[in-house]
Amino acid sequence: MQFRCKQCQAPFTVTDDDRAFLKKLSPIIGGVTLDLPEPLHCPDCRQLRRQAAVNQMHLHRNTCGLTGKSVISNFRKDSGFTVYAREAWWGDGWDPLSYGRDYDFNKSFFEQYKELSRAVPYPSLTTAYTYDENCDYTNYSGKNKNCYLIFDSDESRDCYYCYSINGCKDCIDCHRVRRSELTAHAMDCLQCYNCSFVQDCSNCADSLFLKNCTSCKHCIMCSNLTNKEYHIENKPVSKEDFERVQKSLASREALAGARAHFDAFVLQFPQKSMRGFMNENCTGDYLLQSKNAYKCFDGESLWDCRYSYQSPLPLKNSMDTEQCGEAENMYESSNCVYNAHTVLFSASCWPCRYELYCTFCFSCSNCFGCCSLKHKQYCILNKQYTQGEYEALVKKIVEHMRHDGGDAMNLSAASGSWGQFFPASLALFPYNETVAADHCALTMEEAAGLGYGWAEREDDLEGTSEEVFVPPSTIVETEDDATKKRLLCFSCHHPYKITVQELALLRRKNLPLPVECFLCRHRARMARRNPRKLYGRKCENCRKGIETTYSPERPEKVFCEECYVKTVF
Repeated sequence: MQFRCKQCQAPFTVTDDDRAFLKKLSPIIGGVTLDLPEPLHCPDCRQLRRQAAVNQMHLHRNTCGLTGKSVISNFRKDSGFTVYAREAWWGDGWDPLSYGRDYDFNKSFFEQYKELSRAVPYPSLTTAYTYDENCDYTNYSGKNKNCYLIFDSDESRDCYYCYSINGCKDCIDCHRVRRSELTAHAMDCLQCYNCSFVQDCSNCADSLFLKNCTSCKHCIMCSNLTNKEYHIENKPVSKEDFERVQKSLASREALAGARAHFDAFVLQFPQKSMRGFMNENCTGDYLLQSKNAYKCFDGESLWDCRYSYQSPLPLKNSMDTEQCGEAENMYESSNCVYNAHTVLFSASCWPCRYELYCTFCFSCSNCFGCCSLKHKQYCILNKQYTQGEYEALVKKIVEHMRHDGGDAMNLSAASGSWGQFFPASLALFPYNETVAADHCALTMEEAAGLGYGWAEREDDLEGTSEEVFVPPSTIVETEDDATKKRLLCFSCHHPYKITVQELALLRRKNLPLPVECFLCRHRARMARRNPRKLYGRKCENCRKGIETTYSPERPEKVFCEECYVKTVF
């Protein structure tokens, strides 16, 4: 059945499989099934709302509301929210239940939740900080050591300016890279060593400018190769020629020229319609070892999932999720991980079970409409109840939510709050600092039109000179005092700095200092990935119909999986 999205007005379809999923995911409270309504928004707008609930990468200096100490936080100091240092938030010096309140059936649920969410203190950062070492500038990450500005990342050490990396060492400026070492400017790569400017590669070493390569080493500007050594532009070369070309790619200008040449070079080679391996009955992109995943992206070990995105850990029987993993029975939730089960309409909850409409709750179960809780169960709006009281009241609240008028900015007044994710009016962060801005860039006016806030970037560079430093062309020309200088981003003109560890790693890699700030470099990498949108087109080889993230207007040759495998392997 076709509907029109309440936000963007685009038509979208709710399929019979979608309805079956909603029935399967409907929570059972006190023996009563609380039926989930059909969505009012298209998948893209549902995704945007979930992404807008999380700020991973924008860090600010703030003050702990409990101890008065300076902290690094993803909450701005002028946000109006109270933050506690992580050790203070997890400590016994405050009681989350002291913010509890009775449910008022004369108000909408979202109105009451907004009042609670503006009163409670939040952890300064969301990390498994007790397992971290020297990782003060990381967020939504854990079990890392000596890392700086890495996000959505785990079990890595000595890594800098990365997003969604796992098990990496000595890596810089990487995006969705796994178990790699001494690698820079890599995207969607696995088990690479000493590589730079590589994308969609696995088990490669000592190479530059590769795409779609497997088990290659000592290669430069190659695409769609397997088990090759000493190749340049897909042609064999001597070791001496390889080293000569490699040595010539030391300056920023040479690397920029090589990038432009390589981007044109790869167009002659076919691209796989869906990037992934060992999948069964899946649609989407960048999927691994998954089964029955429908329109899912950037996931590993998905099983019976729909519209699920960025799931690096196993996810089962879930729909409309963003960055959920090691989880099951999830719906309309964002960044709920680690043994999560039956979590609906929630964000930033680790590890929680049977949660509805919760944010920043940790190790909780059977909670409804709670915020900033730890180790609690049977709570509503941060107020403690017995199991019987909780179940009886939740059923009444859900019935009330079905007709409570919803939220004006959510454009859902006709059907109430139940079944809708948190609207823009409840967002904790400015839109341009959230994950949503990476996938759907909006102007300040466009964001305001949807009900989201906006904030200008802060200039906070401690220990740097006021004089602007222009990085030299090569790393060998760079002096040690570059770490004390203020640099100005060539793209956004925002100031940034070079760390001592960054300089040391770039010298090991023989790469020049960046001329863009980390956020601009991150956005440039995001722009090199296809959007999370599927198009119908035909395989360039066999003419079979395929679904792919490559739109028909793009210049790449796109093959179905069968034809691609025959061509490359």
